[in-house]
Amino acid sequence: MANFREVFAKAKHIVVISGAGISAESGLPTFRGAGGYWRKWKAQDLATPQAFAYNPSRVWEFYHYRREMMQRVEPNPGHLAIAECEARLHKQGRRVMVITQNIDELHRKAGTKNILEIHGSIFKTRCTSCGVVAENHKSPICPALSGKGAPDPETQDATIPVEKLPRCEEAACGGLLRPHVVWFGENLDPSILEEVDRELALCDLCLVVGTSSVVYPAAMFAPQVSARGVPVAEFNMEITPATNTFRFHFQGPCGKILPEALAPHETETVS
Repeated sequence: MANFREVFAKAKHIVVISGAGISAESGLPTFRGAGGYWRKWKAQDLATPQAFAYNPSRVWEFYHYRREMMQRVEPNPGHLAIAECEARLHKQGRRVMVITQNIDELHRKAGTKNILEIHGSIFKTRCTSCGVVAENHKSPICPALSGKGAPDPETQDATIPVEKLPRCEEAACGGLLRPHVVWFGENLDPSILEEVDRELALCDLCLVVGTSSVVYPAAMFAPQVSARGVPVAEFNMEITPATNTFRFHFQGPCGKILPEALAPHETETVS
């Protein structure tokens, strides 16, 4: 940790790449590994354009369940340490940028300002007719979903008629809304990927937080940085396929390790 703290003290442009592990510590299921089911489906059976076209009611029940859960949970000490570090370093003319694969907005809730949500946000919708993207924190998102979405395997599908599912509120549209998230088989937004590339090219320290380094293209971000000689520190509950390529690895809960790792260094001065 002392070696990492030396590097951290000198870094001017820090990129934090975060994944499901940091949100799991706030009590959100990752839908990976053991128990990664909603009813009898895996997330990758529901989070696809095909699943939505075939059964929009079931997919909306799944996202309604997740929205309600994400509204209830709070950022944990890991999220807060990152946000606090960003605010503090900003006053010193240093930059922290979070690139997250998470769709739960917990980094925002913690106070993070510089953030790229590469997989979108569960609290935004996109109209399948007119394409408008809108913020939406309504609970429930529409009356028909109230009390629906229970995750137990024996729960019956609500089979909500499509006209009762979330609809676009733009004048004269009324199209079916979908969550503004990147589903399996969909491409990431090219303009966001350009920003990611810019940040990765500028950073002089990279933190990989709570991500298994198996979801592409995000799994390539840190190795790309490491390949040009920039120190990468991995914070994770377990060893990942990329661990050996990184300079630092800290095993354990992000909420325990990050507050210590990102605390003010004795050489820091506020300009």
